[in-house]
Amino acid sequence: MRLLLDTNTCIETELLTGALLSAKPDENRRIAEAFCALFPCLAFDSNVADVHAEWHARLRRAGNTVGARDLMIAATALAHKLTVVTHNTDEFRRIDELSVEDWQE
Repeated sequence: MRLLLDTNTCIETELLTGALLSAKPDENRRIAEAFCALFPCLAFDSNVADVHAEWHARLRRAGNTVGARDLMIAATALAHKLTVVTHNTDEFRRIDELSVEDWQE
């Protein structure tokens, strides 16, 4: 199984935003960037954009939207056949074809 980590798997806020809002933004940004460098970064390419558009339309028709960033993460995972690891399971489980794990349960 291949995994896609939602940044809340690592800390409770997004990594770089959390670093910039911290008491030591420069130091914590360097730490966050070093951590992120350990993992490949998947592009939001045309294939992911197609999956995103499909799910955005499907969820809007159902009146059950997902946050913009979370939908981008979900579309990336679906396009690459990855499991999303997140503590935000309520949001991601609205996408029934998406495999989701919560390591903080």
